[in-house]
Amino acid sequence: MKKAVLLFTLIGALTISAQEKKKQILVIGTFHFSNPGRDVTKVKTFNVMSERSQQELENISNKIKAFAPDKIFVEWNHEQQPALDAYYKRDTDSLLKKNTNEIVQLALRSAKKLKHKTLYAIDYNNALFPYDSLIEAMQYAGQQEMIALDDIRRKEYETGQNKKITSYTLTELLLDINSPEEDNENLGWYITFANRGGNKDSFAGAYLVSEWYRRNIYMYSQLQKITSAEDDKVMVLLGAGHTALLRDLIRHDAIFEIVELKDILK
Repeated sequence: MKKAVLLFTLIGALTISAQEKKKQILVIGTFHFSNPGRDVTKVKTFNVMSERSQQELENISNKIKAFAPDKIFVEWNHEQQPALDAYYKRDTDSLLKKNTNEIVQLALRSAKKLKHKTLYAIDYNNALFPYDSLIEAMQYAGQQEMIALDDIRRKEYETGQNKKITSYTLTELLLDINSPEEDNENLGWYITFANRGGNKDSFAGAYLVSEWYRRNIYMYSQLQKITSAEDDKVMVLLGAGHTALLRDLIRHDAIFEIVELKDILK
């Protein structure tokens, strides 16, 4: 009994210590600058290579430099870290002029200013996203009304996002996509729509959701393990769909506290 009490006391002390010395994690969700079109929701491509956008990226990366993260994590397959290391060593000016990818334009740009040795790959690409199977299961279950309502919701979202793309600056778009409302929109689809998919003997919807959660939990596990005791601050740049879930994970982690893009741009 005494050993059990001692164990719980030690665990409590460690938790309190962690809470007193939380590491700051700058969470930046983004749309895909190069827009490969792989998402279910289809939106227009934003021109990040315009003079105005490049000035904004310089400003944002300067603010990240001032925040001074010890490591920057990106949406790159964790099994291909050597390829990312090699990519990072290429000529910076050439990469910034030719590549519209957000990893280059924001993460690499910032890391170079911080004189980091590399970026850190944390993406996990072995999870599935069986969207077609979900829709088939819903049709078989007679959930056509749900599918129709989701089509309407998606079209409304696409219209809204495309309007923002044509009227917002890059900074405004990034601040908007990192808002609580956007997080709710992202996570809400999985719980309100996808998880209900299929009849009572089918878990097609729950399986898709579980695979999405698995991918993100694995990514966060990588981030946790790569962050060392010496790191006071880190930054993560991922698609906004990932950061919506990541924020929930971080809120329950005694080691980290979230810093938002809006906080460093003040």
